[in-house]
This record gives sequence, C-alpha cells and structure tokens, in this order.
Amino acid sequence: MIRRTVLLSFVAGVLLATVGPAHATGYRYWSFWDRTGTTWTYATQGPSTAVPSDGDVQGFRFAVSEDSSDATKPRGPASFTGICADTPAREGRKRVALVLDFGTAADAPSGETPPAARTECASVPRDATTAEALASVAEPLRYSTNALLCAVSGYPETGCGEPVAEHAEKGNAEKGTGAKRSASGSGPSVGLFAGLAAIVVLGAAAVWQTRRRGNAP
Repeated sequence: MIRRTVLLSFVAGVLLATVGPAHATGYRYWSFWDRTGTTWTYATQGPSTAVPSDGDVQGFRFAVSEDSSDATKPRGPASFTGICADTPAREGRKRVALVLDFGTAADAPSGETPPAARTECASVPRDATTAEALASVAEPLRYSTNALLCAVSGYPETGCGEPVAEHAEKGNAEKGTGAKRSASGSGPSVGLFAGLAAIVVLGAAAVWQTRRRGNAP
C-alpha cells in the first residue's frame, strides 16, 4: 500500500509539472487584410505581390499577435464609397481604399505613441500592387530583407516582427472572448497530453504492483 501511495503521489507531481499555464509569444507587426462586404479577411498574399482591383478595400493593422488566426483586425469605417468619394475615377488607373490602423498604446514599442487611424484612397496604375498603392499615400514605408512590412508612415521607428514574450490576452472588445489559448493556437497544450500519458503509465504500474503482491505465495 505504501508503494502504491508513493507512486500515485509521484504521478500527481508529474501532472502538476507538465500541465502548467502556456505562455503565448506574440509578434509585433503590421498585418494585411482584404475587405469583402462587411468582413475583414487575413490576406493570403503579401502587399508586394497582391494586385487589387478597382474598388477594392484593403487594411493594415499594427498589433501584437501570435499568428494569423490571432491577428487583430483594422478598426473604423471601411467603405469604398466613403473613403474614395473625393477621388475621381481616371482612365487607365484604379482606386483602392486603404484603412490604416496604427494600433493601441499597449501594442506600441517602448517609447512610441501610435498615430491616429486614418483612411486613404490610392489612385494608381491598373497593374499596381498593394505595396505600390500604400506607398503612394503612406510613405515612408520600411521593409525587412524578407519583404515583411515593418513601418507605415514611419511608424514604428524601429523594430520589425520582434517577439513579445507572454503576449497579453486582448480585451473582449477586440477579441470577442476572454478565453486564453494555448501556445499552439488551438486546443490543449502538449504538456497536458504528456501529463495524461504519465498518469496512464504510472497508474498501470501501481495496479501491476498491487496484483503482484496479491498473487505472491
């Protein structure tokens, strides 16, 4: 019985050690979005390769996010008619409505203050990319060596996609939920499954030891 108690105590210790709270790591960067109707969708291409059509609405949001599923959407009005009302159509050119959301003070790099969000209507050649449309209304832009967008209108002054340890959960107004996600972005953490496996293995060992003693002459 003493052996069994020791084994079960050890199992509990393993479970507590392996099933700790997962600390998600976020990254501070500009995310890129497409607008369809009233819905923002995380863009499947980067701004340097995406070629928007006349009348498209696209958005950029600076924030700390874990991954694309965790990224925070642009805020504010996002109507092509409203944004481009004062920009006339021109032959051989297209108009692209851009929503630029510089994020919150909580997501800003140390010592920097995010500018107010704004909208712009870019009038560019028909074959222009989103990056070219953005450059026409929001310079200076800054990119990393692997074409990651680092700054819009000079914000932020430094940094590019740097990790932010123990990324704080966003408020309900932004996320729609207060539930904490695991570092993997979905489902239980790996530590939970490891702890459960330890329970099964060590529990089986305790049962085997008990039966062995019961069958001993």
